[in-house]
Amino acid sequence: MQGKQDYIALLTKSLGDRLTIQGAGASNEVYFSFREGSLSTLPETCSLLTKSFKAQLTTVVANDERSLNGTFSLYYVFSIPADDLFLILRVPVNPRHMEVPSISHVLESANWFEREAKDWFGIIAFPNIFKLASHPDWPEDHHPMLKDVDAAAVPRVKGTFEFKRVEGEGVFEIPVGPVHAGIIEPGHFRFSVAGEPIINLDIQLFYTHKGTEKIAEGMSPHRAIFLAERISGDSSFGHAVAYCHAIERLSTCDIPERAIVIRTLLLELERLYNHVGDVGAILLDVGFSIGATTAFELKERFLHLNEILTGSRLLRGMAAIGGVRRDPQASQLQRQALRDMIVRGKRDFEELVGLVMSSSSVLDRLETTGTLSHTDAYRLGITGIAGRASGIDRDFRKDHPHCAYPHLRFQVKTRNEGDVLARMNVRIDEVRESLAMLEQLQDQQPGGHILAKVAAIPPLQQALGYVEGWRGQIVHWA
Repeated sequence: MQGKQDYIALLTKSLGDRLTIQGAGASNEVYFSFREGSLSTLPETCSLLTKSFKAQLTTVVANDERSLNGTFSLYYVFSIPADDLFLILRVPVNPRHMEVPSISHVLESANWFEREAKDWFGIIAFPNIFKLASHPDWPEDHHPMLKDVDAAAVPRVKGTFEFKRVEGEGVFEIPVGPVHAGIIEPGHFRFSVAGEPIINLDIQLFYTHKGTEKIAEGMSPHRAIFLAERISGDSSFGHAVAYCHAIERLSTCDIPERAIVIRTLLLELERLYNHVGDVGAILLDVGFSIGATTAFELKERFLHLNEILTGSRLLRGMAAIGGVRRDPQASQLQRQALRDMIVRGKRDFEELVGLVMSSSSVLDRLETTGTLSHTDAYRLGITGIAGRASGIDRDFRKDHPHCAYPHLRFQVKTRNEGDVLARMNVRIDEVRESLAMLEQLQDQQPGGHILAKVAAIPPLQQALGYVEGWRGQIVHWA
């Protein structure tokens, strides 16, 4: 295992002609910046990091730093799981020439990051010039994340989304959405089909984009937690903890052990109710009503447990910078409710799994459906459930250990088939692992405080905060 100084030495030796060390950052972060005149090597450099250093592109962050140094910046965040390290490459962008080389031809997972940078900041990385998050009725030159732009006053224009037209004998175009049945968020899907095969799919998403990053500008860190909780309702606690983690790393705050255990317990409860609910949703989609109803009833019981422990079915209002706001096991009633639900949850979930696996019609509809190969999953940078179902062994709980995970016994289960059945089986495996971790956490309840004092946050610093959410990686940048 190599440490920060080893990577600094290696990168300085191999890429010192184009990169300069910018700073060591938080405990497992190393920052480099491109030297003037070397920006054209960005694609080659990113490719080298992935091939020679086994780094994985995690996110790309754009920032308007004109008031600080007269430039914009793009931060390319790479994860090195083997050594629990993040390499961050800073690319300065001249405000008079808002273009950088695209890396999406060497790392396809950068495609959406580059397009978002264009939409929100006006930073162009060719060839990704098509809008992603902003819709056609936004002016071409309106970029809301610029510090001098009032995002509340968006001048609307007429515009239409340009879909790729597919023509030919027997080809039909099927529009779906943006309004859907049930509770899923809006999105427009334009399918071009010839019978069963889908020839082309165009998607317009971001109908409910809230502008969270813009709203957070100037907001106190303690108040911004409540904003982080509302990024995604079913991941309220995951986003809140990731945000707190970033702020705590900036302030070098030591979290009490009891608070660390509580955070881990609540993260696993969030994983549990979502995975059980998704198993039910899959069964509903294939018409297996009895299985779906059983799963939804079990999900409801986990949500009720959340309310008993925290006062919120979605675990809101619990995360705090420096720990947690309340102890979910302060009373005997709460401790007993958790203990009983673990026992009954294990029993009832196994009955549900037995019901599903004994239905040949369900298995027939799930097997070989929606297959994502390992090659494509790796190429696209897929993480979380979908990645693990296609053989991608990535999980921040082991790759970048946080909360109490270094002290827990658990396995990251993967599948190789990459179909819907594999993705459901990953969820089933993770429910079992989460229940086992909850049992361990009940036996690891240290005493002491649940909230630490937070030191003053130094200005002009940055840090990453992260957790492994139930869908996959949740990464915040502060």
